[in-house]
Amino acid sequence: MTIEEIQNDIVDEFSMFDDWMQRYEYMIELGKSLPLINEQYKTDDNLIKGCQSKVWVHATLENDKIIFTADSDAIITKGIIAILIRAFSNQKPKDIIEANTNFIDEIGLKEHLSPTRANGLVSMIKQLKMYAIAYQTQLN
Repeated sequence: MTIEEIQNDIVDEFSMFDDWMQRYEYMIELGKSLPLINEQYKTDDNLIKGCQSKVWVHATLENDKIIFTADSDAIITKGIIAILIRAFSNQKPKDIIEANTNFIDEIGLKEHLSPTRANGLVSMIKQLKMYAIAYQTQLN
């Protein structure tokens, strides 16, 4: 699936819920299914700067596609990174770099987060794209 197709699926899934409490519960469930980062990668180097909670992200390049794993010490944040990883993991660096993140606005995520969590969300997206830029440079 393309990034856009995955993002559309996520938007469809979130639209099934009537209120934000249900959406938060769904995000928590998504966080539980997150491909967890190996403990050896829970280092300061893999910590996302700008997040109130601790969020670690690790990326590897396999068959010209980036595989992301992550973890967080907060359940909502874990759900947020799970959504992003679902959209961007197992995709080519170029596609990640060029992908838009409008789906975040479409599901209403930013407007329902505290300012610090919203800043953390932006930092997470930026970090995933930075990994993509680094790997794209290696491929060129």
